[in-house]
Amino acid sequence: MKNQIKINKIINPFKKKIYVPGDKSISIRCILLASIATGKSEIFNLLKSEDVLNAVNAVKKIGVNCIKKKNSFEVYGVGINGFHIKKNTTINAGNSGTLARCLLGLCSGIDKEIKIIGDKSLSKRDFLRVIKPLNLFGTKVVSKNGMMPLKIVGSDLLRPINYIENKGSAQIKTCIILSAINTNGITNIKAKKSRNHTELILKNFNYPINIKKNKKYDLIKIRGLSQFNSFNYNVPGDISSAAFFIALTILSNNSNLLIKDVNINPSRTGIIKILKKMNAIIKISNRRNYKGEITGDIYIESSNNLKSINCDPKYNSEAIDEFLLIFLIAAKANGISKFRNLGELNKKESPRLDLSIKFLKMIGIKVYRNQDNIKIFGNPNLKLNNKYHIKNFLKDHRIFMMSIIAALTLGGKWTVDDKDSINTSFPEFLTIIKKLGAKFS
Repeated sequence: MKNQIKINKIINPFKKKIYVPGDKSISIRCILLASIATGKSEIFNLLKSEDVLNAVNAVKKIGVNCIKKKNSFEVYGVGINGFHIKKNTTINAGNSGTLARCLLGLCSGIDKEIKIIGDKSLSKRDFLRVIKPLNLFGTKVVSKNGMMPLKIVGSDLLRPINYIENKGSAQIKTCIILSAINTNGITNIKAKKSRNHTELILKNFNYPINIKKNKKYDLIKIRGLSQFNSFNYNVPGDISSAAFFIALTILSNNSNLLIKDVNINPSRTGIIKILKKMNAIIKISNRRNYKGEITGDIYIESSNNLKSINCDPKYNSEAIDEFLLIFLIAAKANGISKFRNLGELNKKESPRLDLSIKFLKMIGIKVYRNQDNIKIFGNPNLKLNNKYHIKNFLKDHRIFMMSIIAALTLGGKWTVDDKDSINTSFPEFLTIIKKLGAKFS
């Protein structure tokens, strides 16, 4: 089959330096915010994945001109509430929950009906979490059981709201912030800790947004209808993409790797904090501040003395996209690793908590589950000799990539379906893996 990868041999030791593509979360946010800036914005190192290109197509649908250049994208923003759309406009968000939920906030000031659709996976995901605050603003969103397809009719007379976001979801928070920008007055958000790229980008514009931080929540105050100028932005490397190579290096033999120019925003580095507590050898150098984001170079070495962890749930939102890899590393750690309150994993592109447990059991790891809490009984001597076929995992791009890392480090003969799934987030994944010396067909 053309859409499969076959791996029959673990990767040889490597000592390399690599770069990973631009951060997906920041790429999508840059496109959406550039669309409501005034004038031409230029975005460099934009991730050229299906999710991001769907964001480009989405803003084109609502009247924004985007031009692809050799090394950048130009976005000709129309200002806040400056969109011009045709009747019966339909926007396809593809596989991206980030795009779909943020797009609802972006379009909240448009007083014409827009239909938003997505692929089979996205159509099964919950949108009630953003429909509720949008309705409070005065936006009308119609859906069946809170799922796609969605029909939204915004208003140019939105009212500011006070809202408590208690899921730790950056998608919900950004949807509310974008709605607040379309609203006359001050909106207040009490948001459980989550990635904060939207706030950092707006603060870099000197947009009137104020953030006070306490231990568990950020208190965000944002004034709407404040026009802002176009901008240039060089998107840093994606730590969620880097995470696969961090895991590959830790689990490989006698290897080390330097990953250059990665976004190490503290709201995204949960995987590094967790793995260091598990005795992984990870060092960060060349730290620098780029428009509020912290970037740096990540150095990793093979780790032969991994220990289990009782993972503090405070890291959950910082590592929500990387738990598949953390579980894989826990499978080779000495002792029983414990993880709690991970129900949000089942709200992603697939029910990742359920599928992670299925995967670990398939490779012979004992796992105990109690609701959204799990224990992983690690085996430092784990070596596989059987045949494994990864199929029926709902075409989740992160499960595909995690399976490739397992195949290259644990042994056995593997067939992994749904290679094309990586196009949503990391089209260059297999190219980089091959440069590190991986053999596959």
